[in-house]
Amino acid sequence: MSPLLEKAAAKPLALTRRELAGILAWPDAEALFSAAYAVKIREIGRAVSFRGLIEFSNICAKDCFYCGIRKSNAGTNRYRMDADEIVREARWAFDAGYGSIVLQSGEIESEENTEFVENVLRRIRAFGGDGFGVTASLGEQTEETYRRWREAGAHRYLLRIETSNPALYAKLHPASHSWERRRDCLRALRRCGYQVGSGVMAGLPGQTLDDLAADIEFFAAEDLDMIGMGPYVPHSGTPLGKDAPWTPQVRKERLELGLRMIAATRLYLHDVNIAAATALQAIDPEGREKGLLAGANVIMPNMTGARYRADYRLYDGKPCVGEDAETCRDCIGRRIAALGETVLTNARGDSPHWRKRW
Repeated sequence: MSPLLEKAAAKPLALTRRELAGILAWPDAEALFSAAYAVKIREIGRAVSFRGLIEFSNICAKDCFYCGIRKSNAGTNRYRMDADEIVREARWAFDAGYGSIVLQSGEIESEENTEFVENVLRRIRAFGGDGFGVTASLGEQTEETYRRWREAGAHRYLLRIETSNPALYAKLHPASHSWERRRDCLRALRRCGYQVGSGVMAGLPGQTLDDLAADIEFFAAEDLDMIGMGPYVPHSGTPLGKDAPWTPQVRKERLELGLRMIAATRLYLHDVNIAAATALQAIDPEGREKGLLAGANVIMPNMTGARYRADYRLYDGKPCVGEDAETCRDCIGRRIAALGETVLTNARGDSPHWRKRW
């Protein structure tokens, strides 16, 4: 192993931004991924945590230029599952040995939505208790809403910053969207007692390796417990994606950059949970497995009902839209076993970084 990779693997937060950028551009990708995987094994073991993903609504008040469920996308068939449907899917996950689920939707701020989610969380907690992990990924909210959802039973919250560069953020969003508010929401989540997660997209127009290195430093500065990030995959019905090149060469480069971000983040932070994002599989059928071998330790099998799954399309090429929850779980489970990894069952899979804090 090269001295720089050895330095990164030996101690967290050991690299300068310039060195982080150098890691992201490392000439031997396999050596980079191998070094990151070794840190993952040391910190977490040969274990993968499942998060059963329930995409319960694609109704969104935001208008992000890259997102397929943005408010202005008139071509999206909008839906919201009712509370019984959501709880039924959560119960299936619990009975199937999942230790954790993710409740994800478009971003809506209203008392009606807050009460709806709060009710769902309380019903899930009634059968799962605190041993069954619940991650919410429901966007920007008031601190009071975050507190209510935490008290109702949510343990983790994922709010992707998308980029730590405010100027780049401004190019990806309407003027009404605030980078500062999104960052402040991450801090409010910490105050409310969540395990806090964030993440970025890799390969955005105008993004540099220095930007991505700064993103990883941002994860450290905000003391995050979990990271969910992936390559930027365009949606043809969005302002950012309608003319975006998506040639085989672009897809190959985007996949590798996404994997390099996983590896560099593992080498810099060591003990956080890192998800192998579904966007990796949208580019390569084995993308999520490659993510695990680059240092990720979390996978989110999709449990959203078949009647809704195709309508929760953040980007083009979403995989597995025709599968049911059981098929999706069994398929990825076999793939993980083939890597020599073990899927944790009946365990929340909390972030080691969070456990050390508490």
